[in-house]
Amino acid sequence: MNLHAKADLGVVPEWDLSDLYPSPDSPSLESDLVAAGDVAKAFERAYAGKLDALTGRDFGRAIAEYESISESIYRAMSYAQLLYSANVSDPESGRFYQGMHERVTEISTHTLFFTLEINRLADERLAELLQAPEAAHYASWLRDVRVFRPHQLSDELEKMLHELHVVGTAAWNRLFDETMARLRFPVDDQILTSAEVLNLMSDTDGAKRKAAALSLGKVLEENAPLFALITNTLAKEKEIDDKWRNYPRPQSYRNLSNQVEDHVVDALVAAVKGAFGPLSHRYYALKAKWFGVDQLDYWDRNAPLPDDDDRKYTWEQARDTVLGAYEAFSPEMAAVGRRFFDNNWIDAPVRPGKSPGAFAHPTVPSVHPYLLVNFQGKTRDVMTLAHELGHGVHQVLAGGQGPLMADTPLTLAETASVFGEMLTFRAMLERETSAKSRRIMLASKVEDMLNTVVRQIAFYEFESLLHEERRRGELSPEGIGALWMKVQSESLGPALRFDEGYRHFWTYIPHFVHSPFYVYAYAFGDCLVNSLYSVYAKGGVPGFPAKYLDMLRSGGTLRHKELLAPFGLDAGNPDFWRQGLDVVIGFIDELEKM
Repeated sequence: MNLHAKADLGVVPEWDLSDLYPSPDSPSLESDLVAAGDVAKAFERAYAGKLDALTGRDFGRAIAEYESISESIYRAMSYAQLLYSANVSDPESGRFYQGMHERVTEISTHTLFFTLEINRLADERLAELLQAPEAAHYASWLRDVRVFRPHQLSDELEKMLHELHVVGTAAWNRLFDETMARLRFPVDDQILTSAEVLNLMSDTDGAKRKAAALSLGKVLEENAPLFALITNTLAKEKEIDDKWRNYPRPQSYRNLSNQVEDHVVDALVAAVKGAFGPLSHRYYALKAKWFGVDQLDYWDRNAPLPDDDDRKYTWEQARDTVLGAYEAFSPEMAAVGRRFFDNNWIDAPVRPGKSPGAFAHPTVPSVHPYLLVNFQGKTRDVMTLAHELGHGVHQVLAGGQGPLMADTPLTLAETASVFGEMLTFRAMLERETSAKSRRIMLASKVEDMLNTVVRQIAFYEFESLLHEERRRGELSPEGIGALWMKVQSESLGPALRFDEGYRHFWTYIPHFVHSPFYVYAYAFGDCLVNSLYSVYAKGGVPGFPAKYLDMLRSGGTLRHKELLAPFGLDAGNPDFWRQGLDVVIGFIDELEKM
């Protein structure tokens, strides 16, 4: 077992990736890639240009072969990505990751024709093919593939864009990741990584928070021209792609891939923006009052409350807290979660070069997911663990759908993670008997929810403005910073004070680079879970835990309306989002009374 000991945190695990492959130079990895390449070429020879003539049974078998090839290359790519994330600054890991990306892209060019030809099938012909059980099994996957049918280009263009991806978007993504991993931030007598300096922004010592913020702003400002170049290039590339594919607006691709209608996203954004006043503006004014000031400096936004004792959790305490909350809701859910701890599927220590933040990587259903967190013992780290474990449990349960149908759209992918956080928070709150501790916990939860809902919708607004402005020409670092300051001021409210250093904080947000317009999925998930948890807490749905696990098992086979129907919820209803926001407003009401 790979374990990392730190005196005040206990024994913190590092993941063991050998369930995927023993090492980058392992013969099994090479043989899998060679075999996948050979099978992909045979697949192309067998089916290219022939789908319309297949029987339904043979069509289903073809999809099964495509799924098998996909799983082989996903497995190899997952291994490379996880190895790279563990030490982004290691040149060998970077070269291995890039090399694997290129090989997988080369293999997948031989299967690219398949989805393109599926989208050229007439609706009537596809309906005939789906009469066969072998093809009907994949009906939900075919539904999602054909969503992009109106935006598909010629086979030659699609193949060229596919092959160019490794030296286009993927290369710019890698440049961003490696640049962020190499950056170091001097604070007093320490030289910190981005994860460490961001952690200091919630330290109990105000002087440390300020020093961290100023260092972060200075270093990001020095590197802003590079980050602006990356951002401008990717935004322009997206504009060109959107134009060729006839997407009506920059957000359209993301909404389609999330299987959510434009009007549903617009309703969410409008609801959150309309609630900035009773949410963030009101809370931060309240927090400023607790600090005895009229305005908070931005580095105090996530500061612990003045009477917070800054409780530290060991890894073992964090694990037991999260699993205990899961167990109280569903022993089955806790049993799945426990496997991550028992089998070293989690990489938890902070290390130089390690990818900052946290994620859950599903890898492939025939193996298992892996989690990455940067655990430093804070209450927020316990919440992050609960969040990522929710993703992991979801990915394990959905794995039964197979590689093509296990993945959920981003909007629903955040459901299990945020629900896991809520279970953990409620369990921790119920154990607290001290009024002071309950107030501190409630305030911390409100701040997390504001970061998830208000901040992410502000990010979405920032991206929307940026992509709109980019269509009129390249933006300077100062121009991007001006857009950032506009949305931050509007969303966080007059109780927060910003300086020039904060103007460059947009540079470290990876979602802007890796997944444009991803960010609203967090707000979608949080508001959805607030509504879902309200139903659970009221006991209005018999057998709620079992229905909830069935929802997770469905993977990507169902849309949000079908998933929420058993709980009496409908995200298409304009009142749905306000119902979720009212949970946060209720918490702030409670804090004001305290």
